[in-house]
Amino acid sequence: MGEKRRRVYEALVEGAMQGHSDRNLYHFVLARCPKTSSKKLVRASLLALTDPELKDRNILSTIYALAIKHRLDEARADEIEDVDDDEPRELAPSMSGLRTSPSVADMTA
Repeated sequence: MGEKRRRVYEALVEGAMQGHSDRNLYHFVLARCPKTSSKKLVRASLLALTDPELKDRNILSTIYALAIKHRLDEARADEIEDVDDDEPRELAPSMSGLRTSPSVADMTA
């Protein structure tokens, strides 16, 4: 494991053990590792989630929630950059607007 990722990992686990979560945990990690990107944070979170020595459910849940939040932030940033879409996004049809399939009784009549 790289030195930078290890420092982010250690800050992440230590902050979660101290009771930090969500924004407080993110700022705790940033205070320890100022040049941390969301990508590095997500990768360090995955290391923590796969660490067999880390078994506290609350700590794992906190780290998981932070990783998901930052992973989704990256996905939204990618969508924002794609502004030259020619076609507007289609909405999924609602269930009430779909025709129901014919029942067996309708087929035999």
